[in-house]
Amino acid sequence: MSKPVKSESELIAMAKAELKVHADCPEGMIISVLRDGSSWEFRASADRVTSDRPGYPECVAMLVQIGDHLCKQYDVEG
Repeated sequence: MSKPVKSESELIAMAKAELKVHADCPEGMIISVLRDGSSWEFRASADRVTSDRPGYPECVAMLVQIGDHLCKQYDVEG
């Protein structure tokens, strides 16, 4: 059975909503979707000031967990 399909922007919005619930992430973190064949994962990026803020490493770790969970539920569009 195939998984429901979501756009990258829908998946990123879902990740941001989850992060707001579970972590206190600094402003300025950019989330993107990285495709790898039939799979995908989230990537976080930020400028130096943002990445040096307290909580940034924890947000990236949480984003990886959220991506693992969502990847099992949804395929990415395109």
